[in-house]
Amino acid sequence: MTTPAQPGSAAAIFGAVAPKFASLTDEVLFADVWQRSELAPRERSLITVAALVALYRLEQLPFHLQRALDNGITRAELAELITHLAFYSGWPTAASALTALESLPA
Repeated sequence: MTTPAQPGSAAAIFGAVAPKFASLTDEVLFADVWQRSELAPRERSLITVAALVALYRLEQLPFHLQRALDNGITRAELAELITHLAFYSGWPTAASALTALESLPA
C-alpha cells in the first residue's frame, strides 16, 4: 500500500509525471542533502537563493525565498544578498529576484 504524498512535496507536485524525480527530490535532496550537518539550513538557504538568483531561475525562487525566511534569514538579509548579486549576476536578475521577494506574504 502506498502512502499519500504530503501537500507541497515533490511527490505531490511531480509524482504523477516523474515519480523517480519526485522520489530523489524528497528522499535525497530534502531528506538527506538539506539535513547534512556540515552546513546549517540557514547557510544552505543563502547558497541556494544566491545560485537561483545568479542563474535566473525565477520559477524555483519563491519557494526557496520562503524557505530562507523559514530558516531564519530576514527579508533585509535577502534584499542585501540580492543587491550584492546585482554586481555579479546582472541587474535584471536582481530586479526580478527583488520582485519575487516583495511578492511573498508578509
